[in-house]
Amino acid sequence: MAAGMYLEHYLDSIENLPFELQRNFQLMRDLDQRTEDLKAEIDKFATEYISNARTLSSEQKLGLLKQIQDAYGKCKEFGDDKVQLAMQTYEMVDKHIRRLDTDLARFEADLKEKQIDSSDYDSSSGKGKKKGRGQKEKKATRARSKVKNSDEETPKIGQKKLKLNPG
Repeated sequence: MAAGMYLEHYLDSIENLPFELQRNFQLMRDLDQRTEDLKAEIDKFATEYISNARTLSSEQKLGLLKQIQDAYGKCKEFGDDKVQLAMQTYEMVDKHIRRLDTDLARFEADLKEKQIDSSDYDSSSGKGKKKGRGQKEKKATRARSKVKNSDEETPKIGQKKLKLNPG
């Protein structure tokens, strides 16, 4: 697979990742806010219970304690939901990291295979890259080609262009 294909497939697979992360983090913030609201409610119930403990009937006391207990239970549920969301988010990111690692290993293996194939091609057929050619030889070849081209480019002095007029 070509290098561009690995990148393209990976980018396609993570296209929705930012939105999914943003959604999960927003849900966690919402759970935090709901927990904070419940904690404020628990404080209100506790203050009411303490300040009116002498005047409240036992049924009223039990009612307030039940409300406090229910609110704490709800806080625990919100906390459990948040932990589940955090684990889901972690696994989602971890899955993409593992896929990237796998694709990177495949890409490196493909590159090594191509290097081996190209070096086999160079050595077995004598074609492909010219090995062992020295810098002086390369410069001499370039200089010769420049000489040919410069002859063609020099203006011919004393030659006039003839116009052919039909008729």
